[in-house]
Amino acid sequence: MIPSKFTYHKATTLKDAIALSQEHGEDAKYMSGGHSLLPMMKLRFATPEHIIDISKIEGLSYIKEDGDCLKIGALTTQTEMEYSDLINENYSIFSDAIHLTADPSVRNIGTIGGNIAHGDAANDQPALMLAMRATVIAEGVDGQKSIPIDDFFHGFYMTALEQSDVLVEIQVPKAKKGAGGAYHKVERKVGDYATAGVAVHVEIDDDGICQEVGIGLTNVSAVPMRLDRGEELIRGKKITDELIAQVGVVASEDCEPTSDLRGSEAYKRSIVNTITQRMIRLAIERSNH
Repeated sequence: MIPSKFTYHKATTLKDAIALSQEHGEDAKYMSGGHSLLPMMKLRFATPEHIIDISKIEGLSYIKEDGDCLKIGALTTQTEMEYSDLINENYSIFSDAIHLTADPSVRNIGTIGGNIAHGDAANDQPALMLAMRATVIAEGVDGQKSIPIDDFFHGFYMTALEQSDVLVEIQVPKAKKGAGGAYHKVERKVGDYATAGVAVHVEIDDDGICQEVGIGLTNVSAVPMRLDRGEELIRGKKITDELIAQVGVVASEDCEPTSDLRGSEAYKRSIVNTITQRMIRLAIERSNH
């Protein structure tokens, strides 16, 4: 289908973008890469009258460690993440997700910030952000604010971003000794949205005790989902095969999938069980390197 009529605006600074958003209010939407917004517009699920293109704003594309954080500019593309030595050497969970994201033409344009700001539980990055306990930095009318990821996703395509807020940076804890992460999703074909996906991050001390854990689920609930009960099972303990199996069962019980063209509810619950166990094992294996 063809999107409904809209007016295109190109912002060159954050100040311009925020001003345009204030001027046009709820009739306006920001766009960076467009790979989340445009398909919805073509299906008439979204009908903004004004599109504010923020893709050329300078200074929002970077990947760096600063203090205790890995900082990623919101306009950093998936391809830039894919070829970052820093990401590939220290943050395997991101590499896993990016290699499973669509195809090169999409990764060349799609941005990390857009993937998160869209608030779609079917996108890959939200589950990673939950697992990594990220903080989202946004710029708005009243200046800059920090939003913990657990406070960011409010509902179906709903986030904590105000009307004129621009997501400018994502921060995750800097990689440390004993940390490991992994992500995988089952998909109908290469580059498809997940039938179900699981992101796991662990921090294991020298005695083999899990000091911290994060588990995020993709496309098995209306909003990106943290597996709280599963995390509680293994935090502060030595992770055994028995515990891993228990977390897999908890994941299959606590997720909220619906039957659709990608599979039945029962099938998706079974997938979540299996992937959760595999990703915990892989994250632990990587924590030892």
